[in-house]
Amino acid sequence: MNDQKTENPAPPAPGLRIERHSSVSSTNTLAFARARAGDRGGLWIRADEQTAGRGRLGRNWTSPVGNMFASFLLVDPQPRERIAELPLVAAVALADAIDKAAGTFGLARLKWPNDLLVEGAKLSGILLEAETLPDGRLAVVLGIGVNCVSHPQGGLYPCVDLRALGYRVSADQVFDCLRREMSERLEQWAQPDGFEAVRKAWLNRAAHLGKRITVKGTREVTGTFVDLDNRGYLVLELETGVRETIYAGDVFLLGFEHKGSPGTP
Repeated sequence: MNDQKTENPAPPAPGLRIERHSSVSSTNTLAFARARAGDRGGLWIRADEQTAGRGRLGRNWTSPVGNMFASFLLVDPQPRERIAELPLVAAVALADAIDKAAGTFGLARLKWPNDLLVEGAKLSGILLEAETLPDGRLAVVLGIGVNCVSHPQGGLYPCVDLRALGYRVSADQVFDCLRREMSERLEQWAQPDGFEAVRKAWLNRAAHLGKRITVKGTREVTGTFVDLDNRGYLVLELETGVRETIYAGDVFLLGFEHKGSPGTP
């Protein structure tokens, strides 16, 4: 349950609205509830705290007060056949937003498909979820969490927060920059060749480009990360010289052994 709700326009991004809560179970869950109730999309749901935040593959996302939690609801985003590109769009927008909020340049690197890393540690997470509504519309929610003042310990990956890195940046500052950057990137993405610009921006921040990595998904594959294809999928070059396209999975540097359980971000 939320204990506070406010809604206001989000200038200078026409058509975008912000709904703010002190505490919710999950901003993604609430965004879908708004879509089922008929919301037209272009809605940000923000919370100071989540009591049941979640990450990819159903993992828990630790959500204490002071960090940033927000979900952006899109209804029938177009082009619909390219929705799988949106996590990468969001990752580029978020990395640019953090630079603007912190006064940095290229602070975060990107780990495929959409994690932000600083010095190899995870700073944020992005979760895309979609649901077909009873009237046939498609609700797409981009859930975003950023470690501003604290970070979890003992997770699947090492984590970090902005304060630990020496940057005094509030959740409000990060969000204010994010909503502007997201609007610009989504407008770019919607153009016929818009994803190509996003793809290049993503590769400019790629954390593991040219390195040997292991991708763990339905099976485990090891190779050199050589490119993203024109849909945003990972391209690995195997030892045989054959290139393989990877559609989903968790990325690890070769030789890196993670600690912790799947129940952490």
